[in-house]
Amino acid sequence: MDSLNVVDLFCGAGGLSLGAARAGLAVRGAVDTDPKALETHSRNFPGTVHLNEDVAGLTGRSLKSLLGLARIDGIVGSPPCQGFSVIGKRDNLDARNELFAEFFRLVSEVRPAFYLAENVPGIMHDTHRAVLERAISVVESEYDVMRPMKLAANDYGAPTTRRRMFFVGFRKGVTLPPARQCFDPSPGAGTVRVRDALSGLPTRIDPRRQTEESGWLEVDFSRSAKGYAQRLRGRVPPGVGDHAALGRLRARGEVSGFLGTIHSAKVAGRYDALGAGERDCISKSYRLDPDGFCPTLRAGTGPDRGRFQAVRPIHPTECRVITPREAARLQGFPDWFQFHHTKWHTFRQIGNSVSPILAEHVFSVIARALDGAGKA
Repeated sequence: MDSLNVVDLFCGAGGLSLGAARAGLAVRGAVDTDPKALETHSRNFPGTVHLNEDVAGLTGRSLKSLLGLARIDGIVGSPPCQGFSVIGKRDNLDARNELFAEFFRLVSEVRPAFYLAENVPGIMHDTHRAVLERAISVVESEYDVMRPMKLAANDYGAPTTRRRMFFVGFRKGVTLPPARQCFDPSPGAGTVRVRDALSGLPTRIDPRRQTEESGWLEVDFSRSAKGYAQRLRGRVPPGVGDHAALGRLRARGEVSGFLGTIHSAKVAGRYDALGAGERDCISKSYRLDPDGFCPTLRAGTGPDRGRFQAVRPIHPTECRVITPREAARLQGFPDWFQFHHTKWHTFRQIGNSVSPILAEHVFSVIARALDGAGKA
């Protein structure tokens, strides 16, 4: 079928966008207010039009005009979740909560064939019922609204237990929504553990590797987990990917993001004494279990909230926290995907992202449902 044109609101680094692109959709536009996120997204999606705009200030007409699109088949996005997160304050007065409703307002104005919004499970708490119902009510008359789906990335072949809510709807008359079980994991999804995700990566990282260029190292793909290796190295959608990064990967097997972290001898000693799954009493970092899954990677806080760095997991065999590239693998990003050149921004971008492996599965179901149907 012809590619569906989708626009990613609150696009971040592009986990949702990558899942859509790998499912055969065309990511024509991306919107965010974070210039660092847009820098990362544009590096990986050079053919996408990027807007540094507040979604609340956009209308359906202005969005189409700014993107130069006559037709938008799908609006997707991950509205800010901090006000809904169970590890946050669950503050109903958090202004960012209103952006969830702004997403649905734009859907009602653009009237795409489908929409997909993603958020944390905490949004389903009774505390936020009014926010959720108000947002959904905007599209109920024109869309077949599916029941929210709580999906765990590790069930779909990603090495992380990250759980997210997905809100999906189809414009009435376009196609019937697929049955809920269509979104269940496919039989061939397989199970990927931490050991599988990190296989083939260099383990001894010089802590003095602190610059973007010094973070490039050769990866041994021959030791990568069967099946998962292709996700890491190949399956690059048309028009997606940083040309230079793809070139280094294909020519020399080099991958970026192996930035070191300097630990004192005392901290390294504490980390060395930890068993799989145990948590350091001071830093609160936990040692990854090689035979388990990575718990949800956190983003920390942005400049407006004090720039607090998220706790990083400890490598399963080394006495150090994980590198940005290891975090990317644990989230399900391929090795050719590029992030910000600093550790702080990279971990924020990964922690705020949807696992592209889970996103690809969800978008594949949507694309099949729309195959052959009128899309506009």
